[in-house]
Amino acid sequence: MLASPSAQPTARWAPWSRWAGCVPGRRWTGASSAISSWPGLSLSPSRVSSVPPSWLSSMYKSPDYEELAFVLLLEHLVSIGYPHEILAYKYDPTFPTRGLVFDALYGNLLKVDSHGNLLVCAHGFRFLKGAEILHYYPNKFIQRDDMKRFHILNTLFNLTEAHLYACLVDFFTNCSRYINCDTGYKHGNLFMSFRSMFQDVREAMDSVHLSGCLKEKTLENLEKYVVKDPRVPLLLSRMKEVGKVFLATNSDYNYTDAIMSYLFDFSDGHKQAETPQRPWRSYFDLIVVDTRKPLFFAEGTVLRQVNTDTGKLRIGTYTGPLQHCAVYSGGSSDVVCDLLGVKGKDILYMGDHIFGDILKSKKRQGWRTFLVVPELARELQVWTEKSELFEELRSLDLFLAELYEHLDSGSSERPDISSIKRRIQKVTHEMDMCYGKMGSLFRCGSRQTLFANQLMRYADLYAASFINFLYYPFSYLFRAPPVLMAHESTVEHGRLDAGEAGTALAPWLAQHGHPGQQVAGVRRDSSGEEEDDGEA
Repeated sequence: MLASPSAQPTARWAPWSRWAGCVPGRRWTGASSAISSWPGLSLSPSRVSSVPPSWLSSMYKSPDYEELAFVLLLEHLVSIGYPHEILAYKYDPTFPTRGLVFDALYGNLLKVDSHGNLLVCAHGFRFLKGAEILHYYPNKFIQRDDMKRFHILNTLFNLTEAHLYACLVDFFTNCSRYINCDTGYKHGNLFMSFRSMFQDVREAMDSVHLSGCLKEKTLENLEKYVVKDPRVPLLLSRMKEVGKVFLATNSDYNYTDAIMSYLFDFSDGHKQAETPQRPWRSYFDLIVVDTRKPLFFAEGTVLRQVNTDTGKLRIGTYTGPLQHCAVYSGGSSDVVCDLLGVKGKDILYMGDHIFGDILKSKKRQGWRTFLVVPELARELQVWTEKSELFEELRSLDLFLAELYEHLDSGSSERPDISSIKRRIQKVTHEMDMCYGKMGSLFRCGSRQTLFANQLMRYADLYAASFINFLYYPFSYLFRAPPVLMAHESTVEHGRLDAGEAGTALAPWLAQHGHPGQQVAGVRRDSSGEEEDDGEA
């Protein structure tokens, strides 16, 4: 999250492209360094930034970190009675994607759109088609409100979980000792339902995280599992110069301290950071551990102070003012606002969890939100390299529309579109396979996924890494293009390139002056008075 006090004198300019790096008259920073905006957001009013520690370096190293978690999950399941044969499975990073839904009744992994319509359905590693899908889902639709049955796998930790479900279903389906049933497997007098399998995996996930074994393995080999980026201290220093920065994490202090100390230590031969080395806590105005998000955004827990020498919590509820470089445990989002002396809209909150971070902070507190989506780098690579497939799909849609162009309710002619439909399905499948076995995180052909819809609805900004903020001034005004509704897209409007846009704006610029002459959300008239530009 980016901070910039409202009085900071800086220029503002609104881009006309969805990718904020592609601004008329401004150097293109590259898609991988871009930050995208849906509703539009000016950084200037944001006076406080939140940075979660796991994303200071963009992410844990993938797929190494997922492979580690996967092995620990398998070992836990074997320890509670699952067959030893499952240890033969290896994590395959090309199979899972985030945003999948696990059906605890039939054991299927589903990819759906925002309305619950099925896009992809897999039973283990076998992808179902046609009649098989209709057997389980007669309307090719699920009721997402049924949260006891349908479980959304949205987090990065869910990648290993999704792959584990596929492995277990694959094993029991193909193991001769078990009889396949619609809702589980029989072995003698025992019946194991997919729901109980789901519960076992969830308990294994909790055990791996709460027992500390995943953290211990991570700390044993930080270089293997954690990305270290020398740009992090530079960005945080710049952020702290123009506003307040706070850190909020679910991890305990000892783990947070170990990770952060590693990320800010460049005395071991790594490429030197561009700022003098100093203690990591000095980069933050407020540090809160053990936050227990998403509870943190509701009633929260008791706020206690951490003894940074021992890592233990001090007795009693902390009720004093904010102390420099102190570390706190628990609390709530309301407590954070009180300690920092700000309101919800003053905060730009960054996280990688669409539910625990972005949705809850937006709906319950009205915080401005930034979603970190590390998959964006790969998504953009495919989008660029396979542009001919996207163009072909668009052409097929246009050709389909042309077949009906001169027909109305009185026409007896029925165009044969079967070949076009088959081609659309083939191109869509080709597109999906470019991303991975489960396809894109954001789309299936021309249809957007549930994850894409949630991102558009709750994230003000999103990017592959928070490091992308290095390439934008903290006064930047992010603007998203108008999203056309179906009826609006039927009207042809001319599109302006950068040069044409400048010509079209010439009368306005003559009256108001070039945007580069404006300062910090205000505009000076000829009398020297300042006039609010009205941007929220």
